[in-house]
Amino acid sequence: MLNWPLYKKEMKSSLKMLLIFIAVISLYVGMIVTMYDAEAMKQLDGFFDTMPGIMEAVGMVPGATSMIGFLATYLYGFILIIIPMTFSILCTNRLIAKYVDNTSMSTLLAAPIKRHTIALTQICVLLTGIIIIVLYVTILQISIANANFPGELDINKLLILNMCLLTLHFFIGSVCFICSTIANSTSASIGWGAGIPALMFIMQMLGNVGDKAEWVKNFTFFTLFNAQDIIEPTRDAFINIGILGVGALILLFASVEIFIAKDLNV
Repeated sequence: MLNWPLYKKEMKSSLKMLLIFIAVISLYVGMIVTMYDAEAMKQLDGFFDTMPGIMEAVGMVPGATSMIGFLATYLYGFILIIIPMTFSILCTNRLIAKYVDNTSMSTLLAAPIKRHTIALTQICVLLTGIIIIVLYVTILQISIANANFPGELDINKLLILNMCLLTLHFFIGSVCFICSTIANSTSASIGWGAGIPALMFIMQMLGNVGDKAEWVKNFTFFTLFNAQDIIEPTRDAFINIGILGVGALILLFASVEIFIAKDLNV
C-alpha cells in the first residue's frame, strides 16, 4: 500500500532532477544515433586502433554491422549505464537518508503512516524515475532512428535490450536504496550508495581491458548485463538478467525490513 500524497510530493520534487538527466541523455543518445552511417562508423571503429584500452574498458567493440549492434556498442557500455546510475544514487539519498539526517523523518512518522508504507512509497518513487528515464530513451531512439534511418532499427531487439537495461537499473537502484536505509547521514548514504556501484563499474572496466585482469569481472554485477549477448540473443544472457531481477527484489524487500526495524531516534 502506498501513501499517494507522499508519492506525489516526492515525484514533484524529483521532476527537476529528472528533466536534467533527460536533457543530458537526449544530447548523447541523439548524437550517437545520428552517427549511424558507414563513414561515421569507420571513424568510430578507428578509435580502437588509437585507444584500444579505453574503448575496451567501457565495453565497446568494433565491427558493428547493424544499427542495433551499433547502439549496443556505443550506448550500452557507458552512457546508458552511468547516467541512470547517477540518478539512482542522488534520488535514493534524498528519499530516505536525507529525511533521517535532517530529522524531518519525525514529521513523516508523526502522521498516521506506517513505516512499511513510507518505505514502499519511496521505492515506487525511485522505480518510477528509472522507468521514465528508460522509457524516454526507448522513445527517443526509435524516433530519431525512424526519422534518419527508416527501417534500419530492429525495434523488437531494442525493446528487449531496454527491458534488460531497466532490470539492471532496478538492481542498481536497489543497491543504492538499501544503502540509504542503512545510513544515518547523507554522507554515509552517498558514500556507500555511490561507492559500491562505482567500484563495481571500475572492476568491470578493468576486467574488459585484458586477459590478466579478466577474473575481476567475476566479482561485479555489471558482468550480468551484456548488450551484445542480449541482442544475439543467448540463453545465459537472460538467465543473468533474471538474477539481477531477483536480486533487486531481495534487496528492496530487505530495505523495507531494515527501515521498519531501524532505530531512528525520533
